[in-house]
Amino acid sequence: MSKQLTKAEEQFMQVLWSLGEASVKEVIEQLPSPKPAYNTVSTIIRILETKEFVSHKSIGRGYVYFPLIEKDVYSNQTLHKVMDGYFGGSFKSMVSFFVKKNDMDISELESVLKEINKKE
Repeated sequence: MSKQLTKAEEQFMQVLWSLGEASVKEVIEQLPSPKPAYNTVSTIIRILETKEFVSHKSIGRGYVYFPLIEKDVYSNQTLHKVMDGYFGGSFKSMVSFFVKKNDMDISELESVLKEINKKE
């Protein structure tokens, strides 16, 4: 998958990933104020369907939408795109950049390493 989300699309996907499934109205309820218009949200969700990020099922006279792509799959793909585009594909360079720019201290770095070691 190489499709990218716009900022608005990603915001709606975050809601769907969080809720698992939702109607347009339920998506709007989760968004910060000022709330976008119903038609705006509906249009963007249909675009997400076209991009194959979302599908729907009929419930009564309306639709409930749900993600087709898991959040961690999209996050990983997006991270790799950043790593390839800005750090020459080097995970080490990317991590080094974030450590330096975000002024991480040793305890934070050790905490990250512990999390990584749990995965192995």
